Amino acid sequence: MKGLFKPKPRTPADIVRHTRELLVYIDLNANSRDPKREEKMLELCKNIRELKFVLYGNSESEPVVEACTKLTQEFFRQNTLRLLIICLPKLNLEAKKDATQVVANLQRQQVQSRLIASDYLEANKDLLDILISGYENMDIALHYGAMLRECIRHQSVARYILESEHMQKFFDYIEIPNFDIASDVTITFKELLTRHKSTVAEFLSKNYDWFFTEFNSRLLSSPNYVTRRQAIKILGDMLLDRSNSAVMVRYVSSKDNLMILMNLLRESSKNIQIEAFHVFKLFAANQNKPPEITSILFTNKDKLLRFFRDFKLDKENEQFEADKDQVVREIQALKKENSSE
Repeated sequence: MKGLFKPKPRTPADIVRHTRELLVYIDLNANSRDPKREEKMLELCKNIRELKFVLYGNSESEPVVEACTKLTQEFFRQNTLRLLIICLPKLNLEAKKDATQVVANLQRQQVQSRLIASDYLEANKDLLDILISGYENMDIALHYGAMLRECIRHQSVARYILESEHMQKFFDYIEIPNFDIASDVTITFKELLTRHKSTVAEFLSKNYDWFFTEFNSRLLSSPNYVTRRQAIKILGDMLLDRSNSAVMVRYVSSKDNLMILMNLLRESSKNIQIEAFHVFKLFAANQNKPPEITSILFTNKDKLLRFFRDFKLDKENEQFEADKDQVVREIQALKKENSSE
């Protein structure tokens, strides 16, 4: 007879509704001394873990599509996402990790072929402001950063951030002394500047002056080795992307930019030298070099040719060697042009 009175298993929608009730309670009773608060917090953490199991499955079972759909629909039917993000600082570490994975997974869940998370964030852009400002709080920075990157999967989200004042804040956040947080910021920064090609090209064209002034002076010229190395890699990824060809031509027509790249080629770090080379070759290959670019390359011709003669990778790489040979030919050709004048 006992089996007749077993509690009915909760549906994914039930778990979401109960989670929402608990989040509302935790949010309203943040500083309360209610003896039930601890009990409700434990219940909340257990619920978030269950949500994660529904979305990801576990060692014994794969996620069920229908269950994921029901969970997603209920999650975005009311403000559960908002509550979860706002209450994240109040959760314990394990629950923070679980919540981060839940929010990440929801960005990819389709309901009737639509990413409803995208529609929700479009209507609740202030949540993105909250996630970005999370980089200022060590306790939640990495969790909010991971959530933010998943949200950037949506082009409308990336466009909002690129066009907002937050883009200027990223230059401050990259210089945060905490290595883990600064690295996380850099990953998010790169994602913003490389994922959605047309949106990025539009942003760089509209914001060229201030953006590259900041990028050159604060990142490429940073006293921090890791910052310089990551920045030159991001620069190469941006300029070598075909969708940014107009921006690339503008960048490689500046003598100030060329001087920065030549200084990076002289770095003691082989990694920085290699990444700098991938950008420097664009200056050399430009068939419409402004006279000041030609003049700088010609003046430094002998030094550059000596440098490239000894410049090798640890492992053989045919593409690298071909690129290097092309750069050497371009620099040697400058001598012929000048001697024939």
